[in-house]
Amino acid sequence: MDEGKKTRTWEEIPGRERKDRAVTPAVGLGARLLCSRVPGLTPRQRRICSRAPDAVVAVSEGAREGLKECRRQFSRYRWNCTLPSTPSPSPLSHVVLVGSREAAYTYAVASAGVTHSVTSACARGNISTCGCDHRKRNIYSSGGWKWGGCSADIRFGIKFSRRFVDARETEGDARALMNLHNNNAGRRAVRRTLRTECKCHGVSGSCTMKTCWVTLPPFNAVGSYLLQKYHKAKTVTLHKSRQRATPYLRLEHGRRRSRRPRRSHLVYIHSSPSYCDRDPATGSLGTHGRTCNRTEKGSGGCDVLCCGRGYNTHQYTRQWQCNCKFFWCCYVTCHTCREEAEEHTCK
Repeated sequence: MDEGKKTRTWEEIPGRERKDRAVTPAVGLGARLLCSRVPGLTPRQRRICSRAPDAVVAVSEGAREGLKECRRQFSRYRWNCTLPSTPSPSPLSHVVLVGSREAAYTYAVASAGVTHSVTSACARGNISTCGCDHRKRNIYSSGGWKWGGCSADIRFGIKFSRRFVDARETEGDARALMNLHNNNAGRRAVRRTLRTECKCHGVSGSCTMKTCWVTLPPFNAVGSYLLQKYHKAKTVTLHKSRQRATPYLRLEHGRRRSRRPRRSHLVYIHSSPSYCDRDPATGSLGTHGRTCNRTEKGSGGCDVLCCGRGYNTHQYTRQWQCNCKFFWCCYVTCHTCREEAEEHTCK
């Protein structure tokens, strides 16, 4: 390789901004080596990774956070966000699930996690090609307060997430279009849940002037927002028309059958299985052995979670340190408390 030749970052492609940055051949070679070892990437994703390895670190963290949030939100459901492919699938790999509303949530929350993580990394200065969003800086609002501080650059986060995450979908069939729609819905969820934080300035906290900025919400707020969308998810079908060169998704039910779903909707193409029994093809590990609540009637209750098979009751003694006291100086004494407890697991 010519010593004077330089490789370009993804921002330096013609039409992109920040053309003054470049990566040395040694750094580019190291990035390609790093990206070649990341499992589950498509060729296009590897190219993006080699041009922006610092951003892809945030992508990986965001995908893991999305999977973690999915498991938290569905911990009391029959399907608890278990992925069938491998014991510990790569968070950047293609999720293999039947095209159900559970798959819709999985793709949306993973895309949201990537958007959230990349935007957060920009604000912390961990990505060289982005930072804070200063478009409104020093501009006064209609309420009299001034935009300032480090606002989250959500535009960059959405742009990079779309570029990287959507690169997996290349088929153009109903499932790929479903995944792309839900990816976009996840990114929109992050934008929808952004918050405005303010700080007062003045003598003795008089707040004679207030500075505000846009900040990311805790990611569990995004997960909860998407769970509401999950419960209202729409069934769609692939539609082809002579007027359009490419097929598109349209609502299966409704007064206007040709109406397309809103961009904020989660959409799915297949009905959900019961998830009562193990079936790797649908992403179901079954509910055998799952802990349930005997007195609860809804999700998480033994009647629903165990699918009518009944449950086993295990009695045990729980003990812990209690009534602890600190004595000067320097030791602590505690009592040992015990109680009889029960645990219920599905048959």
